[in-house]
Amino acid sequence: MTAAQELLAIADRASSSDGVEPFSEQTRIALRHTEPQHVISSDGAVVAGAYVADDGAVELVVDPERRRQGFGSQIVHEVLEQRPDARFWAHGDLPGAQVLAESAGLSIVRNLWQMGRAADADPAIESPAVPAGFTARTFQPGDEETWLDLNRRAFDYHPEQGKMTRRDLDERMAEPWWDPAGLILIFDDATGELAASHWTKIEPTEPDTGEVYVVAVDPGRQGQGLGRVVTGLGLVHLRQRGVERIELYVEGDNAAAVATYRRLGFSRTGLDVMYAVVDA
Repeated sequence: MTAAQELLAIADRASSSDGVEPFSEQTRIALRHTEPQHVISSDGAVVAGAYVADDGAVELVVDPERRRQGFGSQIVHEVLEQRPDARFWAHGDLPGAQVLAESAGLSIVRNLWQMGRAADADPAIESPAVPAGFTARTFQPGDEETWLDLNRRAFDYHPEQGKMTRRDLDERMAEPWWDPAGLILIFDDATGELAASHWTKIEPTEPDTGEVYVVAVDPGRQGQGLGRVVTGLGLVHLRQRGVERIELYVEGDNAAAVATYRRLGFSRTGLDVMYAVVDA
């Protein structure tokens, strides 16, 4: 078993123990192809490790049975020695992560909300009308570059989503949860341009839960109600697929998006926090 495989196994145990997944989808995909940059072994087995993305985002995990032995602190200090600009995700912002961050002199620089609602709760999920001059359809082969272009423009401010490449897209389309019917596109009839999209997700291992995976709207078309419409179409798709609950992630400081999701019946259910060294 490679170090990456051992670390993924530790992440599975930590998820079961903590009720929170320590690694994002991107890190799990990366660890299928590359080895973690920081690993601590004891008695011939990996007990802790971290994956550092190119942009300095870090996700680390310590085996639940080997915690409070200084492994987390060791990993953090090793990473900071090489990447002073590193930013550490604490999914769930658990008490142990808070203590570790404080001991390392880290401060909160970002927070990501998890929001959710029951599929059959009020307000009811109803199919919205697509505005005149626009047509909605599902993803078809050949739409890849068109979607990536929209995604880049819609998320040019976003540290992760806006940097998605064709390889990233292809990797996700190779995942067992990929369903082209779950990627809804809205096109401008006059220009043929992609104006908005909603990528939904249902994990085969959790068929009762659907996710608002990515909602993107052309920045030049903000204010036309396309975000609300394409989000609604995706919610209808998830409901028709029989999910009982729908979840999503949104930046905690994106007041407009949070307000939109609240109007759609979502409420905050979890919090991911990013820590980093902040210069005085």
